[in-house]
Amino acid sequence: MNLAAATNENLAHTSNVLVYSSMAVYTLAFFAHIAEWVFGSRSKVGRTAAELTAEQGSAGTVKVQVATKGGGTAVLEKPKVITRSATGSRDVPDGPGAAGGTFKGDLYGRIAVSLTVLAFLVEAAGVVARALSVQRAPWGNMYEFSITFSTVAVGAYLVLLALKKNVRWMGLILVTAILLDLGLATTVLYTSSDQLVPALHSYWLWIHVSTAIICGAVFFIGGIGTLIYLFRDSYENKLANGGEPGSFAHSVLSRMPSASTLDKFSYRINAAVFPLWTFTIIAGAIWAGDAWGRYWGWDPKEVWSFITWVAYAAYLHARATAGWKGRKAAYLALIAFACWIFNYYGVNIFVTGKHSYAGV
Repeated sequence: MNLAAATNENLAHTSNVLVYSSMAVYTLAFFAHIAEWVFGSRSKVGRTAAELTAEQGSAGTVKVQVATKGGGTAVLEKPKVITRSATGSRDVPDGPGAAGGTFKGDLYGRIAVSLTVLAFLVEAAGVVARALSVQRAPWGNMYEFSITFSTVAVGAYLVLLALKKNVRWMGLILVTAILLDLGLATTVLYTSSDQLVPALHSYWLWIHVSTAIICGAVFFIGGIGTLIYLFRDSYENKLANGGEPGSFAHSVLSRMPSASTLDKFSYRINAAVFPLWTFTIIAGAIWAGDAWGRYWGWDPKEVWSFITWVAYAAYLHARATAGWKGRKAAYLALIAFACWIFNYYGVNIFVTGKHSYAGV
């Protein structure tokens, strides 16, 4: 059979148009997130952790005195700013998120989320069109893997939002990373829609690779939380020691969840998806037994998948050990995610192995 004839070029072209269109909408969401941070800036109202004193207001707010134009003062209720408690505990309430408690900031935030939802739907349609163009799973090469990966990552973020989780703070970082991923996919990694080699025509392609994509997308969410945790932890340390963060650092980090919350968030995300990553490796071994007659052959992709598994296992073990909570465990989490990234990009591009036949 002529493989080229098995490709529906119209659907393949439609997929490309949808992916580029999603990039355009993601770009609009990026600017909306920027506007959310700018117009929701705390620095404009001079709200530092040290200034937020006085009596407690309603749940989630504090009463603060602010200067009025006439030279007097007025008492307003504002959302809490997160900082260490007096005893040094990290179990403190979360702040209002990126909008910083301002109406205009929150408005732009809602616009950003709406645009992100629209971009997600358009990109998902592009992934489906790519699959229909060749009548197979849309992750047979790195281009297809990338567009599916970014779709799942945004989908995971939106699910957390739908579950009323406090994840608005990662919107700008997420959208930026997705634009970079799609930019790389549509330029360096792009591969024309085509059929795969016979070895990949297996139901395990749907099982093994789809779980790998889900794991990577969720690990990415956890990685964002870990990275922000390190910055937020340093910010809280500086405040606790009487230091004064820079205006930019304060404006951004004061609107992030507490270090304790970020630490728990990242741990729970990584712990939740780790069993699925274990299944991914097992499923790959079973598929290898069917395709190549052996379950494990120390192929570079297999080796780095196992290295990634060991790194996340070490992180989860360290995180559950009293002496390895906090920053030390966070460094391990970032190392583990770096292993996953190298397994995704580095092994496919720079290392030759049995998994190389899928093409870039």
